[in-house]
Amino acid sequence: MEFAVRVFAFCREFATTWDTRCVGQQLIESATSAAMNYRACGRSRSTREFISKLGVVVEEADETVGWLEFIARSNLARGEALDSLLKEARELVAIFAASHRTAKAHHANTSRDRITRPQMAR
Repeated sequence: MEFAVRVFAFCREFATTWDTRCVGQQLIESATSAAMNYRACGRSRSTREFISKLGVVVEEADETVGWLEFIARSNLARGEALDSLLKEARELVAIFAASHRTAKAHHANTSRDRITRPQMAR
């Protein structure tokens, strides 16, 4: 959430022309989508739903990196604020992707245990 708020503040400062507003809108949408989908992970009704929502978080966070890289490469903005956001966005993608892989592996192992382990008689 804090990252999305910083992205929002960054876009307020740099989105002053039609082209920067267009790119800024895309950046805000991907950053806030990552934040809100991460929040939704906490309300997941099942492990599968959690894994699915976390996958969306990874995709949206990676899209945010892409927009920040686009901004840097096209010289729409530059400086410490952009560099800092780009560094943090890459770190968030790495964290979310690792969490997603771990959740998927854990779910696969748990599901396999349920299938192969005989049921105990009551």
